[in-house]
Amino acid sequence: MNFYSILYGICLLLTGLSAGLFYSYQCSVTGGLGALPTREYLMAFQGINKAILNPVFFTSFIGSLLVLSLAVLLAWYNGINDLLPYLVAALIIYALGVFAVTASGNVPLNEALVRLDIAHANGAELGQFRRQFETRWNKLNLVRTLAAILAFGALIIPCIKKLAATT
Repeated sequence: MNFYSILYGICLLLTGLSAGLFYSYQCSVTGGLGALPTREYLMAFQGINKAILNPVFFTSFIGSLLVLSLAVLLAWYNGINDLLPYLVAALIIYALGVFAVTASGNVPLNEALVRLDIAHANGAELGQFRRQFETRWNKLNLVRTLAAILAFGALIIPCIKKLAATT
């Protein structure tokens, strides 16, 4: 196994972890949170947003972008043309659909939630905030979930092709 195979494996692992995180969140957490009364919903969401800011999450979330970028550059530089289109596709999908959507959409909503003083806000204020927050956040999460799955899928295609060629 050479360096590039290991790098490609790391791309697969990190992108797969991100896809799995967003997928599981989409399939379970948003529904579970959505069933909560407004005050509890906002408090739980604040807790989750605080808890996810950790090195394990950042390793897969930012690591995917960095390692995919490195893999694209090395594939291009070394003329590994059979993998380059899949790596470029994964990088573009991940950069725009996951990273940019998160940075420009989910993070500003999360920051607004951090600034919300749940303890001192009345029910009407909390309800208005939730209506503005929840639908938009969930739509953005769906976009980044689908993008993460597509980026991961782009990386899997060469593996499937290679397996198919050996059987």
